[in-house]
Amino acid sequence: MASDTTLLIAFIAGIVSFLAPCVLPIVPGFLAYLAGSSLQETKAKRWPIFLNSFFFVLGFSTIFALLGVLLNTLLADVAYEAQAWMSRIGGVVVIFFGLYLVGLIKPKFLQREHKLKVHKFNSKYLTSFFFGAAFAAGWTPCVGAVLGAILALSASNPGSAFALLLTYALGLGVPFLLVGLFASQATVLIHKYSPYLRWVNVAFGFLLIVLGIFIFTGQLALIANFELLNRFIIQ
Repeated sequence: MASDTTLLIAFIAGIVSFLAPCVLPIVPGFLAYLAGSSLQETKAKRWPIFLNSFFFVLGFSTIFALLGVLLNTLLADVAYEAQAWMSRIGGVVVIFFGLYLVGLIKPKFLQREHKLKVHKFNSKYLTSFFFGAAFAAGWTPCVGAVLGAILALSASNPGSAFALLLTYALGLGVPFLLVGLFASQATVLIHKYSPYLRWVNVAFGFLLIVLGIFIFTGQLALIANFELLNRFIIQ
């Protein structure tokens, strides 16, 4: 099972994905577009924008939940020795993505964008749902590294895959809902703090490197043991 610490990391990873320089600046306008309005109309159309945000979040949360179930189903019964090797490989992948976020490596395949086109339906909510699903299935350079690290963590611990990916979706989804509810205020804050977004990625990159080392050396259980010790001391 996932420890509280790994779940917290997955939740933070979702927030970091939301704060990615290629995502956050376009969020208010994108959500307004899904609701069929403009940024100037966000106050008047707050609830339509929020409802479209909800279905957008539901779309990518569904994909991440299905990924978690798939990883759990495919990998949970793998032999112990194979799981140990999967953990080592997963640790290397997490470290790799951490180095990418810090800026120490720049592989070309992570620089490419892979986006899925979504047909517009008569229902705005259905369109928002499928846009959310496409957002989860697509790949952008500044989001893919964080998501890739969480997928590697999930693959190295298949029994926790569903919980980790659903927690990641929660970390990514809650800010989307807040921006959908307070789009006009969020736009002001985003323009004010967008120059500092890169440093969020760098800080999380260092966190991933440390986490990857724990996974590779098979010491991830020490985090859970440390949590249990803290609870015992507190009690």
